[in-house]
Amino acid sequence: MDAGKESLETARKAWEEQKLKPALERLPERRDRFETGSGIPVKRLYTPEDTADIDPDADIGMPGEYPFTRGIRPTMYRGRLWTMRQYAGFGSAEETNARYRYLLSQGQTGLSVAFDLPTQIGYDSDHPMVAGEVGRTGVAISTIDDMRTLFDEIPQESVSTSLTINATATVLVALYAAVAEERGVPLERLAGTVQNDILKEYIARGTFIYPPGPSLRLATDLIRFCAGSMPKWNPISISGYHIREAGATAVQEVAFTLANGLGYVKAVTDAGMDVDAFAPQLSFFFNAHNQFFEEVAKFRAARRLWARLMRERVGAKNPRSWQLRFHTQTGGSTLTAQQPENNVVRVALQALAAVCGGTQSLHTNSLDEALALPSESAATLALRTQQVIAHETGVADTVDPFAGSYFVEALTGEIEEAAKAHLERIDGYGGALGAIEAGYPQEEISRSAYACQMAVEREEQVIVGVNRFTGDDEEGPAPFPIDPAIEARQVERVRAFRKARDGRAAARALEALETAARTQDNLIPLIIDAVRGRATLGEICDTLRGVFGEYRRPERF
Repeated sequence: MDAGKESLETARKAWEEQKLKPALERLPERRDRFETGSGIPVKRLYTPEDTADIDPDADIGMPGEYPFTRGIRPTMYRGRLWTMRQYAGFGSAEETNARYRYLLSQGQTGLSVAFDLPTQIGYDSDHPMVAGEVGRTGVAISTIDDMRTLFDEIPQESVSTSLTINATATVLVALYAAVAEERGVPLERLAGTVQNDILKEYIARGTFIYPPGPSLRLATDLIRFCAGSMPKWNPISISGYHIREAGATAVQEVAFTLANGLGYVKAVTDAGMDVDAFAPQLSFFFNAHNQFFEEVAKFRAARRLWARLMRERVGAKNPRSWQLRFHTQTGGSTLTAQQPENNVVRVALQALAAVCGGTQSLHTNSLDEALALPSESAATLALRTQQVIAHETGVADTVDPFAGSYFVEALTGEIEEAAKAHLERIDGYGGALGAIEAGYPQEEISRSAYACQMAVEREEQVIVGVNRFTGDDEEGPAPFPIDPAIEARQVERVRAFRKARDGRAAARALEALETAARTQDNLIPLIIDAVRGRATLGEICDTLRGVFGEYRRPERF
């Protein structure tokens, strides 16, 4: 042991004997064991001993340099703030368009489209199966007319847009591209992201249509198409958010998200594309929960681990291929219907963790989202939360403000190592797709979710206003109403759209798509042709259902 380490150990032991021991005798600690939500033990005190194995150059480095622990840009928010991208959508395209224009007028800097459940699973608004669901969890989009209305008076060439959609991602991108084409906006000028992460649907969320193989093929087709035709567009947002919402820990969120990322990289390279031709367009989507330091460390660990995987395992040569660029949304599952005003505090702290962790864009949840869709006033307050963090706290004035913290650096390393252990187990299944088919991530998440719920019920985990500090006369805000007449009007619009179009042109385009789906051709140009021919979203998905079939999730107990 060198003299410095010996001196530090001597000082710590003296502190423990002379200061800590009598303090504990006077006031015992609140519990015997402290740990993060991932089960990582939290020590009483962190010192340079806990970071002795960290190489400042290889493990932390400088901002904008490999392994990007400290961020993907040299100046981070000193040059440009993160994109304030509030997720919104409800009712019909008209109502949602009005909300978008309002949020943009209030200082929002990017759009994120929430689609309703029928749109997510490939049904038109007039399908009998979706009665009562139209416009409830997002905006209803069935036709090119709907998409045109959704972006009325919104300049697609200058506003960055995120389409939060998965199973029908190819169709929604085609609709967005076709509307831009009508306006004379070249595809190469369109900037934004489409979620398009179908693997996490089988793990956590459930809005799939086709079996995993064909679904992965569609996701791959879109990645390949965008690399050649939409270079400013991120063709996939590999999403840990929903994995975390299903009950995963922070470690599992990192591991399963990056495993899925590797799965997409393999699928595209297996299709014959060089990794550096598309990897710079990959993006990620993470959750931000309440344990502040674990969340900051999680983002740093994910960035470092992805850089190492892409350079060392995949063999990418372009430094931009090593960069993990990500959007963050504050934790929906942490919001409470009880004492909903408390959600403002939760969201602010979660957003602060995302910013301190180096996110590229951010959505802050509204205080009333545990009750209903956000009201306009609640959505405005959520946006104001980001603006206060950006302009009043000073956290955006320096790069990676927690770098060098004994606790955060140690925790960053522990999260990375624990995530790598999961990745090794996933490798044993042959990768993400094999692990999903075997049920490995699903079962791990189920165990974590159960353990978390038991901790809440035993009050080992305190949820303010839920299992402690409750009130007898709590009354939350009135839920944001959705007029039932909106659904009837949307249904009639879809039916009128079909009557007014050239049905033969739509039929020819759908027939060409069906033929191509039976080959290995890239389907995106055919899907764009179909929406140009005024085929509806449901018709396109039904055509692909006829070729690929539908997926039924096996029951596991």
